[in-house]
Amino acid sequence: MPIERNLPATDTSLPVLGVLISGRGSNLRALMTAIDEGRLRARIGVVISNRPDAAGLAHASSAGVPAVVIDHKAFGGRADFEDALVARLGEAGVQVVCLAGFMRILSPVFLERFGGPVLNVHPSLLPSFVGVDAQRQAWEHGVKVAGVTVHLVTPELDAGPIVAQAAVPVLDDDTPETLAARILVEEHRIYPAAVALVAAGGWRIEGRRFVRGR
Repeated sequence: MPIERNLPATDTSLPVLGVLISGRGSNLRALMTAIDEGRLRARIGVVISNRPDAAGLAHASSAGVPAVVIDHKAFGGRADFEDALVARLGEAGVQVVCLAGFMRILSPVFLERFGGPVLNVHPSLLPSFVGVDAQRQAWEHGVKVAGVTVHLVTPELDAGPIVAQAAVPVLDDDTPETLAARILVEEHRIYPAAVALVAAGGWRIEGRRFVRGR
């Protein structure tokens, strides 16, 4: 039976995003730009980093977006850390979580407790090259086409239903770094579009397939 998702979105109450980061926040900036340009009808309720030195925190603060640090090292274990994440997301009224270079694996307990969609952008054409350093994995494997995937997060690593993908050619003179840079351009393009699609609601999951509303 299809799973349907309908998120409230009216002129006076836009869907609220929570963005989780660990580093520079380039995809966070892409989301903020898409909101400013009207391509993403949503607002960011909070940006949370598990690292106090994450550069993305400054980008959020300079844009007037609440930015907080919840350092995973300050907790006795994953459960306490994720309890703090869920609590802060709840305080901000977050309906959709966007992982933007968040270098922590979220447990099934977090996904169940949050309850709403959680999105991730991964620098490969899933299901190929899961996990870290996917661009180097693709380059070392010798593929001729790499890319980027936006997917819903499930308990299995990089295995959730695929919302959007974009292909990037692998050139003969590429290095892992040049390939990663070209993939990043596509990340910044398709992640806001995929978040907009999910935040607008009306979609459903059929088996493993993400199906847009009609």
